[in-house]
Amino acid sequence: MSDLSTAAAGGGSQEAEILAALGPRLVVLVGMMGAGKSTIGRRLAARLHLPFLDADTEIEAAAGMSIPEIFEIHGEPHFRDGEARVIARLLESGPSVLATGGGSFMREETRRRVSDKAISIWLKADADIIMRRVRRRADRPLLQTADPEATVTRLMIEREPIYQHADITIGSRDVPHERIVEECIEALHARLCAPAAEQSQSTGVAGAAR
Repeated sequence: MSDLSTAAAGGGSQEAEILAALGPRLVVLVGMMGAGKSTIGRRLAARLHLPFLDADTEIEAAAGMSIPEIFEIHGEPHFRDGEARVIARLLESGPSVLATGGGSFMREETRRRVSDKAISIWLKADADIIMRRVRRRADRPLLQTADPEATVTRLMIEREPIYQHADITIGSRDVPHERIVEECIEALHARLCAPAAEQSQSTGVAGAAR
């Protein structure tokens, strides 16, 4: 932890304050496929000087096969059970930025664990953005249907009320990635550090508030 603290101290004050306020918790990114969880997650982890973890990558490593293969051979319920176990393990790994699969947050047990062990960020993207991003890839088992756009719409209707339970919501749209990362940093700082700053102001501690 001392190495992380030293690295953070060399960055901007917001990043250092976020890292200190996080303590042992993780930052967990949730949202639909194509919302940019892995892309933004890597950059956010670099800004915070934290390790980046991708739940899908960890699931494939644990299973010894790709996610499409897991779906094809074992089915979605088997995949979801394994996904929940992997995320539970990753949430015990200490401070990091974790990108999760689109369906993982739907499981109540996983949401409880995330609430206990992490600060969650919902990367919220519109359906047209999601389709534009995911149609370039053939490794989305849930989209192997006759009408992928209808499937995305259905999944969004099912999942967005659950994603709203995340601690923070950030709009994922077609802007430079660093802008989304900056919004994540600002939102994390406001949630984790603003109460301390307000308390310091009320007690007259000089220089504590931004």
